[in-house]
Amino acid sequence: MSETKHVYRFGKDASGNDVTEVAGNTVDEAKYVVGGKGANLAEMAKIGLPVPPGFSITCQTCVAYSSAGNVWPEGVLDEIDEARKDLEERMGKKLGDAEDPLLVSVRSGAPFSMPGMMDTVLNLGLNDVSVHGLIAQTENPRFGWDSYRRFIQMFSNVVMGVDSDLFENAITSLKLKKGVKNDTDLTAEDLEKLVAEFKDIFAKNVDVKEHPEVVVDGRAVFPSDPYLQLRLAEQAVFGSWMNERAILYRKQNKIPDDLGTAVNVQVMVFGNKGDTSATGVAFTRNPADGTNERYGDFLVNAQGEDVVAGIRNTEPIADLRKIPALEEAGNELYHIFEVLEDHYRDMMDIEFTIEQGKLWMLQTRVGKRTALSALKVAIDMEREGRISKEEAVQRVNPEQLDQLLHPQLDPNADLEVLATGLNASPGAAVGEVVFSSDDAVKFAEDNRPCILVRWETNPDDLKGMVAAEGILTSHGGKTSHAAVIARGMGAPCVCGVEALKIDATKKEARVSGTDVVLHEGDVISIDGTTGRVILGSVALVRPELTGDLETILEWADEIRLDPSRGAVMGVRANADNPADAQLSRDFGAEGIGLCRTEHMFLGERKQIIQSFILAESDGIKERALGKLLDAQKGDFLSMFEAMDGKTVIVRLLDPPLHEFLDNPRDLAVELAHLEDKGAAKSEIAEKRDLLRRIDSMTEANPMLGLRGCRLGIVYPELTDMQVRAIASAAAELKSRGLDPKPEIMVPLVSTANELAMLREQILKGVQEVADKYGMELNIPVGTMIELPRAALEADEIGQYADFFSFGTNDLTQTTFGFSRDDVESAFIPMYLRKKILATNPFETLDDGVNKLIKIALQGGRTANPKIVCGVCGETGGDPDSIHTYYDDGVDYVSCSPYRVPIARLTAAQAKIAANGGAISRDK
Repeated sequence: MSETKHVYRFGKDASGNDVTEVAGNTVDEAKYVVGGKGANLAEMAKIGLPVPPGFSITCQTCVAYSSAGNVWPEGVLDEIDEARKDLEERMGKKLGDAEDPLLVSVRSGAPFSMPGMMDTVLNLGLNDVSVHGLIAQTENPRFGWDSYRRFIQMFSNVVMGVDSDLFENAITSLKLKKGVKNDTDLTAEDLEKLVAEFKDIFAKNVDVKEHPEVVVDGRAVFPSDPYLQLRLAEQAVFGSWMNERAILYRKQNKIPDDLGTAVNVQVMVFGNKGDTSATGVAFTRNPADGTNERYGDFLVNAQGEDVVAGIRNTEPIADLRKIPALEEAGNELYHIFEVLEDHYRDMMDIEFTIEQGKLWMLQTRVGKRTALSALKVAIDMEREGRISKEEAVQRVNPEQLDQLLHPQLDPNADLEVLATGLNASPGAAVGEVVFSSDDAVKFAEDNRPCILVRWETNPDDLKGMVAAEGILTSHGGKTSHAAVIARGMGAPCVCGVEALKIDATKKEARVSGTDVVLHEGDVISIDGTTGRVILGSVALVRPELTGDLETILEWADEIRLDPSRGAVMGVRANADNPADAQLSRDFGAEGIGLCRTEHMFLGERKQIIQSFILAESDGIKERALGKLLDAQKGDFLSMFEAMDGKTVIVRLLDPPLHEFLDNPRDLAVELAHLEDKGAAKSEIAEKRDLLRRIDSMTEANPMLGLRGCRLGIVYPELTDMQVRAIASAAAELKSRGLDPKPEIMVPLVSTANELAMLREQILKGVQEVADKYGMELNIPVGTMIELPRAALEADEIGQYADFFSFGTNDLTQTTFGFSRDDVESAFIPMYLRKKILATNPFETLDDGVNKLIKIALQGGRTANPKIVCGVCGETGGDPDSIHTYYDDGVDYVSCSPYRVPIARLTAAQAKIAANGGAISRDK
């Protein structure tokens, strides 16, 4: 027997005593051992809720099994057999028994919720003998045969890889033949025939070489041994941890691949035993908008998969207690809603089954919710006294705020509403109609926004759901696969649009009651907040920081900016124009951490900078510089005015000059055309000379060439021009009574001498402007640390810097030797798949790059104790990176305007975490 415990029991024994084995001191600890599902089943059993008994095989067993090439670790099978025998003893039944068979479900259960991403097998234990025992016990032949056909279909698909459509087609053919509409209209005799047909489908479609364990006389035979069924199902659930959709989901939600999944073997309870039985999925509060109401769906006489698969239209959970036969169980369920919220102090997601009037709890977990719901639930629970402000701030996932910070449908737009469905996931999307996930991916690759239109999505559609702007289904409820996944992703979703008659083969959808037929490529708009489907493109508008979002951000700032609670982390924005500066301020930025002046040289001004670069006389250069000075000064006037009273860090010109010139390839083509058509020799000579000069400035590797501070040293007149523009704009605004606070950043330094030389030049230029305006100008000068040498020499460079700003984009490039423009499409995806890299280092701060940052922080502060250190690269807006920067002691992060609220919230969470507060929300 292995020393490590691989199996944990939950539920009661035959005498009604709880025999639950605890896998950790808390539910959060236990979920890393027996998965979220197993941990919460055990927790519900411990607090006395009705949970069908069972046992959980640990996540660590899954990892060991997978790491060994799908070979069971020594002793594990014996431990599982003991748990299975114990379960049979507790229930007084055996798997496969001819008279009173025990049936079980085999479900996955990862540490973090991954709805629909892994596999489940229900009704396990049925065979040609035990089905008659089930019929005898229930006196319900239809129920027995229906359970058996469901088991064959699910086992064949999940465990053996047989296409589930083969079984669905057989059911559809039988219904057409019988002239009935619903599965429930099929008789016991019909279902018995389906069982035989399903076994034939199994025999014809199982790969006998891949599955020799089910081969008899050279032919695949559906396994009748219930213990073999159980072993194969357990292996299949472990294997589903590494299926394509699960891997993609983990990547999307930043869930580590090395956690594994548990396997939960649990006694079956049946919601399909007639009109006194039901099954459902529900939330203790509304996961779409956070309203304190019971929210969910149920079906009478159905199994749980019917609800989430969307194959039957569901009924709202509020109607459960209105059905006399289910009223008592419904009242008990509503009481359990309260019990769970009180116990977990959060909005909970539950799955339940009512079997002949008896309520059973099959699962609970912290409910996935939209950003809108997360905000309202957190605030309401704080005001109800359930949680503190710190806990409320922790409950909101920063990444989810993107759902609220991007455009919604213009409320004043004229709309042609085609149809309405269920408002499954809020937000708006506009795009071309596509009818398959593969097409959604293709459209996205071609930069064509699309809406994925499906009868109902399934887990294999995840890649298309990720690629699409929004999801629209004609079937399914608010707890269907499409709705749950869309809410988790923050994608707009409208479900259950019954008026939509989809023919995916023809790539068209007819809208009942209209003459409209939607074809692939037609543009529609969907509103996941109201459930509307609109023909054509509707204008989108940007929301404002109001209501619950404003409240939670105010609480976050209260925590983040309170020195008594620990270090303070500021939040600034990267903005290059007045519009973005104003947007940043509206979103709560405390300043501009990066204003890239090269972005001001584009458009109509490109010709001016080109004339400077290519000038062959001082007069031409001076005229170009004069025009650039006027243009830059105007830019800075607007920027500083928009950010009045707040810091604006202006980075001097950074890119190599050839980037402002025409593409030499295009020029060569133009020259060839001139020669072909016999243009004047003087025109050809002029064009040739231009091409020669541009070619002379082109660098093989601009990252290592004439750019950044080197550009300012080689062309000091450019630095003088920019400094005069910055200082003059500040002086004029000060003379008007405003309070501009510019700072000047020198890019790409690698030696202290570079910064010392440029600092002297910059301060001289500022003083000249100050003297001209007759006022004092205090403009700090700092540098961007974006080269490894600069980080290592920060104790020298810091002597000449008022601030450091870490440019993690270039620091990552130069540390790895990667070119960001090339590697993200060339080999980073493969590196991530092969686990050479854990994350994309251009999105989330790399440990090696962070070591350089910590060296630079220490060096800079040694040289200048008053130095201010911030981050302005892409990682400055990444929540995981912000936690690291807080721990490093960075003074502020700067990010794109739309990520400012995300950074404000994350910085507060980082402070709470540093003070010992755990982030309790689920992934």
